[in-house]
Amino acid sequence: MKTTILAITGASASGKTLLTATIFEELAQELGSDQISFISEDAYYRNQDHLEMAVREKTNYDHPEAFEHDLLIEHLRDLKLGKAVEMPQYCYKTHTRLKETTPVQPAQVILIEGIMLLTHPELYSEFDIKVFMDTPPEICLVRRLERDIKQRGRSFDSVIKQYLTTVRPMYQAFIAPSKQVADLIVTNGGKNRIAIDVLKAQIKQLLLN
Repeated sequence: MKTTILAITGASASGKTLLTATIFEELAQELGSDQISFISEDAYYRNQDHLEMAVREKTNYDHPEAFEHDLLIEHLRDLKLGKAVEMPQYCYKTHTRLKETTPVQPAQVILIEGIMLLTHPELYSEFDIKVFMDTPPEICLVRRLERDIKQRGRSFDSVIKQYLTTVRPMYQAFIAPSKQVADLIVTNGGKNRIAIDVLKAQIKQLLLN
């Protein structure tokens, strides 16, 4: 079975998840739900259960080293070989992995999204299509505030502090430069219908080759 991997990256709260979810849902309907799988780079944040909470809270989660990319590469290669993998589960409130894992089955199409996917050459060489979400920083900040306060139990002050000290500087240092290796740059967020249709067409063409 031929496997096509579509990677969607960009700044935090740039619309990656919405774009990925839309493509996933539509391809699942068109190809069959058993022919498409999803992986989140966030699941591969390093396990920190050996550290005190105070130490975990000081970790720079917007640096490539915050992720266990070697494990992610291993899992992608296993999926290409037709082997199921156990994707970690990460808890944003405790800043470490849960004991439970999520099984991911091999499929014709694998969608993966995350902020640092195009910063690691060995990792992005595994991708067939590389997408960069180019969303204005001020829009990302507003979305991040709403998400982190409502969904992750953060305070307004903590979100702003993290944004100014790590999120924004790390975006400029690592994420923005990674745009140059993308195959497609998407503007207007995750609801860009033209981008969705183009990506679906590319995936289907790769499956035929």
